[in-house]
Amino acid sequence: MMDTPPPRWRVVANLRYLRALIKRFRITLVLTALLFLGAPPLFQWRCEVPGGEPVGAGKALHHVYFLLFGQPSLDCSNDWMGILLNMLVPPVGIALVVDGVVRFAYLFFAKHKSDKEWIEVIAETLKGHIIVCGAGRVGFRVVDQLRSMGKDVVVVEKKEDAAFVNVLRDEQVPLLIDDIRSPQCLPRLNVKAASAIVCSTDDDLANLNIALDARRLNPNIRVVIRLFDDDLVAKVRDTFKAEALSSSSLAAPAMALAALDPRIVHSFRVCGHLMVVSIFEARTGLPGITVSEIRDRFGTLALSLRRGDKEILHPQGDQRVQAGDLLTLQAEYRDYRQLRAFTGETQPPLWGQHDMAFLPPSGERPTGTG
Repeated sequence: MMDTPPPRWRVVANLRYLRALIKRFRITLVLTALLFLGAPPLFQWRCEVPGGEPVGAGKALHHVYFLLFGQPSLDCSNDWMGILLNMLVPPVGIALVVDGVVRFAYLFFAKHKSDKEWIEVIAETLKGHIIVCGAGRVGFRVVDQLRSMGKDVVVVEKKEDAAFVNVLRDEQVPLLIDDIRSPQCLPRLNVKAASAIVCSTDDDLANLNIALDARRLNPNIRVVIRLFDDDLVAKVRDTFKAEALSSSSLAAPAMALAALDPRIVHSFRVCGHLMVVSIFEARTGLPGITVSEIRDRFGTLALSLRRGDKEILHPQGDQRVQAGDLLTLQAEYRDYRQLRAFTGETQPPLWGQHDMAFLPPSGERPTGTG
């Protein structure tokens, strides 16, 4: 589940949104102000109330307001300028109020509406944001991860009934329902000010088209592409200078190692080296030695040390391991096997028979695909 934005974040977002609306409707707002500030003095000058008394400022403003609805409250039939003003104010005022002020108020007070204009205004308030294309499982997880790191995210999805559309809306994530390959789609998302775009739809061709359009509109944008065709990954990286990821290549190491050893909770490759992450319970061999000694002897990196209810992230090298400690260690697969042999745990246990302490607190074993 996504983290709910704090109240302060919502206030800041509303202020940024209001500023963007004022900037967008500045001409309309200026003309409306001129209408209600400039027209009343003219009616005071040219018109009179019955009995020849001068027109007060409140009466003139009242006349301008109701003139918009075709209900004048002053008689200016004996003055040509008054007649002209009575003819011009209604159409000009209605055009300003109906097309401008009413639309401004609608966009501000109906932000929960997911229309394209609202999303476009929201995107205008952002700078350095990340665009995520696709509201499927991968896109949802990408958005969840980015928001947990405090990043501004805008999502675009073609289908209204996509898997996580309603979830994203409930979490107040700006989400545009539009054809991603539409010429106006990326400009609506303010792609020129975006820092990165993640193309995570289930269509390789669509992902490539989106990436090309984004790079054309913003040459400096970082592009991450999800591809199903492994043959395209290397080509896209070399020729397009983008980060291309294949779901199958990411999942393969994790699935293979999960079949071999359930104690491995994560795996990935670095320059051809297969790296694994596993949780070790300090039993045989580990108690009494320091974190730096484990690193020097087995080439492992200690990610965390859990002792009772206390967990230390990146423990110091002089931290001495005690019996019962849980160490999350990262190592090359070959070094991992050597360390397992050192602790007397060469053979992996059968699934269901190994200590559940090796699993994360949630009880779910992460994979390499995210």
